Amino acid sequence: MLCESCNKRNATVHVTKILNGNKTELHLCEQCAKQSEEMAFDASFTINNFLTGLLDSIQDSPIKVDYIKTTKCDHCGMTYGKFKQLGRLGCGQCYNAFHEKLLELIKRVQGNEVHSGKMPKRSGGVIRLKKEIKKLKLQLDEVIRKEEFEKAAVLRDKIRELESQIPDVV
Repeated sequence: MLCESCNKRNATVHVTKILNGNKTELHLCEQCAKQSEEMAFDASFTINNFLTGLLDSIQDSPIKVDYIKTTKCDHCGMTYGKFKQLGRLGCGQCYNAFHEKLLELIKRVQGNEVHSGKMPKRSGGVIRLKKEIKKLKLQLDEVIRKEEFEKAAVLRDKIRELESQIPDVV
C-alpha cells in the first residue's frame, strides 16, 4: 500500500482515528508520518501516566485518601502516593504493600486478577485442549464431592471427547 500523502513510498504507519463515532484511517510512510499533524500527540503521555490515571479513576473503592497517606513499603520506603506519581513500584515487596490497590488496577487493565497468558491459535491447540481437560477434571472432582452424579457423567463424557481429540504421539 502506498503512502496516502506522497504516493511514492510504502505506507508503514497506519492510524485509525475514531472521533464522535466517525472512523477514519490514514496510511503514511515514515517520513510523511513525522511531518503529519495527525501524528502529533502530547509528549507527556506515557504508560506510567496512563496507569496512574487508571488508579485515580477507580470508583467506589473502599480504600480512600488515608491509604495514599499511610501506606508505605517496609522494604524500600516507597509510599503509595509516590507510586502513583512515578507509575512504577520501588521493589518487589511493594506488590505486597500495595496489594489491595494493585488488584483493582490489574482487574481494570486485564479484566481479571489472574494472568492466564496467551497462546497462538494454530500451535496451541493441544495445549488448549489439555488446559480445558484439566479444568473439567477439577469441576468433575467438585461435583462428585457434592454427589451430583448426573453432572459428573456429563463432565466425564466431555473429558473423554476432548481427550479423543488429542493426537497420539509415538
